[in-house]
Amino acid sequence: MSIVRETNETGVTERPEPTGPWSAVIAGTGHAVPDKVMTNADLEKLVDTSDEWITERTGMKERRITADGEAASDLALRAAHRALDDAGLTPADLDLIIVGTVTGDMLFPSTACVLQAKLGARNIAAMDVSAGCSGFIYALSTARHFIAAGTYRNVLVVGVEVLSRITDWTDRGTCVLLGDGAGAAIVRRAPPGPQGILADFLAADGTRGPDLYMPAGGSAIPATAQSVQQRLHYLKMNGNAIFKVAVRSMAEAFNRLVRSARVKAEDINLLIPHQANLRIIQAVARTLHFPEKKVFINIEKYANTSSATTIIALDEARRKGLVHVGDLVMLVAFGAGLTWGGVLIRW
Repeated sequence: MSIVRETNETGVTERPEPTGPWSAVIAGTGHAVPDKVMTNADLEKLVDTSDEWITERTGMKERRITADGEAASDLALRAAHRALDDAGLTPADLDLIIVGTVTGDMLFPSTACVLQAKLGARNIAAMDVSAGCSGFIYALSTARHFIAAGTYRNVLVVGVEVLSRITDWTDRGTCVLLGDGAGAAIVRRAPPGPQGILADFLAADGTRGPDLYMPAGGSAIPATAQSVQQRLHYLKMNGNAIFKVAVRSMAEAFNRLVRSARVKAEDINLLIPHQANLRIIQAVARTLHFPEKKVFINIEKYANTSSATTIIALDEARRKGLVHVGDLVMLVAFGAGLTWGGVLIRW
């Protein structure tokens, strides 16, 4: 049996360390976005579009674009430091780093390993999770189960994307949707109790992969002069098909989490959906008969930052005072794969 030693004003005391299953509590959050702002007016100069068209169809007004020479790990590093500061921890306290991304610094090593080196963390485990816009949800779920098993104590979970590097700026159907950013959370091991991640749900349908993908750059279509000329190294999307799947899948995740945690839908204090499109978010709320006033939306500022959207939104909601102790907060997302899922947290 492990012994926990604690020091207080009366001296040093010892007690048996509780055994699992442990609770996974979010101890801190942070986010970082590039300084450069690209507005809808800026996009009007690149493609045949307008501020009115973009705003009406997506709810987006501006997005952030990473500077030359800045990589995903740089954004992740800034977000990670803010989350660590929020949790009152240092890189030396971490046991594991999980990064959700599809636009990492390079194919390998993982962006998590690059981030570990930049943080100056000791030789801890580090890995990336590739689940498209569901990346942070998948990574957070993975952290939860590692912690519940007692494997790790403090896990850094990051969602980061530099989508501007895989955006076809001649395609008005996709270029208006995407932006860059990063968010991070510190997930801490705690004795079983009312707070922490109450439920998670993950799913995927690989047969729908061609609806949202980047054709080249992997082993199927390696980079060649021809693949570059054919613009195969950019994101491709079937928008109409994605809309329907997005609404259905995020509504499914919501209902699965409510049932799993044995709570009522009306008990949810704040719903943070993937910020892909305002119409999708509104359709999810209508499908669930969930009040929009309890749905957090920041899509007008950042557009779609893929795996970073839900954690950026969570951090913003906390810093705006919208999340209180005891609140039930739900994150849901869908993404390339196609993947979808969600996490329900008691704050």
